[in-house]
Amino acid sequence: MLVSAAGRLNTMGLKCGIVGLPNVGKSTLFNCLSNAKAQAANFPFCTIEPNVGTITVPDTRLNKLADLVKPQRIVPTTVEIVDIAGLVKGASKGEGLGNQFLANIRECDAILHVLRCFEDPNVVHVDGSVDPVRDKEVIDIELQLKDLETVEARIKKVEKQAQIGEKEAKRRYDLLTRIRTALLKGESARAVITPSDDPALLNEFQLLTSKPVMYVCNVDEASAVKGNAFVEKVKAAVAGENAEVIFVTAAIEAEIASLETPEEREMFLTDMGLEEPGVNKLIHAAYHLLKLQTYFTAGVQEVRAWTIHQGDTGPKAAGVIHTDFEKGYIRAEVIGYDDYVTLGSEAAARSAGKLRTEGKEYVVRDGDVMHFLFNV
Repeated sequence: MLVSAAGRLNTMGLKCGIVGLPNVGKSTLFNCLSNAKAQAANFPFCTIEPNVGTITVPDTRLNKLADLVKPQRIVPTTVEIVDIAGLVKGASKGEGLGNQFLANIRECDAILHVLRCFEDPNVVHVDGSVDPVRDKEVIDIELQLKDLETVEARIKKVEKQAQIGEKEAKRRYDLLTRIRTALLKGESARAVITPSDDPALLNEFQLLTSKPVMYVCNVDEASAVKGNAFVEKVKAAVAGENAEVIFVTAAIEAEIASLETPEEREMFLTDMGLEEPGVNKLIHAAYHLLKLQTYFTAGVQEVRAWTIHQGDTGPKAAGVIHTDFEKGYIRAEVIGYDDYVTLGSEAAARSAGKLRTEGKEYVVRDGDVMHFLFNV
C-alpha cells in the first residue's frame, strides 16, 4: 500500500521553540532531541542565534509495520525544533537579546518552556537562586507585555470603525479587548481564547501568549523517575492554564544520547529505573501540543510515517505526500493499524473485509495505513 514519493519532503512546516531563562538546560535538551548540535556552556547567552534541528518522532508502530512488510527502507516522521536565546527581565523593551528572542518565538507554532528544577552550586543561575515559578513568571510577564503592546496598537486601528458598527472591525475589536483585559490582569492570551474564536484572526494578530505551551522541568538525577518538590510547585502554579507539565533530566538525556548502541541505552535506562528516554516523552508531548497525528504508507519500497493535523481529511493527508495527490484525489483505501497488525498483511486485511474505501470527506484517524487513488 504505497505510492512512491521518492525525494519529496515529509514536513508540516511546524516548529516548537525551546525557551527559558539562560542556563536552565535548553541547549543540552536541544542537543539530545535533535540531529543538530547547539553549543552548551555554563554562562548566559550561550545560544545567540536560534539553532534549528529536526526531531525524529519515535513510533513503535512504524517498526511493527516494517517487521510485517519487510520494506527496502523505513522513514519516520519528524518535527522541527528551535533552540532560542535565553530571555531576561526587560526583554519586551529590548533588554539583553529580547528583541531577537521575541522575533524568534513569534515564528514558532508552540512553546516548550524549560524550567530549572534542580539545585547545583556549580551551575550559575541568572537570578542567583532556584525558583522555577519565579522563572516562569519572568518569561510570562515579558511575553504578556509585548503582546499588550501589539494589542493596544491594533485596537487603535479598529476602534473607530468598530464604534460606527463596521462588522469586521467590531469582531476584531471585541476579541482584542477581551485579550487586553486578560493581559492587564497578568494572564496570557491563551487563557481567554475559546474554540469559537477564529484561528485565522488569531494568527493575524501573531500574539506570543496565544501559542500552546508545555512546561519542561529539568530535574536532577535523583528526581528523574518521580520528579521533585520544584515540579509540584510548577504544576500548582500552572493548574489554571491549559498546559502540560513534564519533567526530564537533561544531564541523563545527554548521557543516553552519547551511547553508541540500543543495547547500551537499554541497559542504562534499566539501571536508572526509566522505561524510556525522557526526550521520547518530550517529543510525543510536543507532537500532541502541535495537534499533529500520524498515518502510514506501507509497501515493499518503504514503510513511512506521515505527519498531518488532527482532523485532516483524506485529500489533505494525501497532499502531504504531493500536492497533485490532493488536487486529483479520488478515494483512499484504508486499513486501521490494529487490523493490519492483527491480520499481518494488506492482502489478509482485504480478505477479512477490513480494508475500507473512503472518499473526500473522510477524517483520517491516527495510525491509519493508507493508499491513495488520484487523477492528475
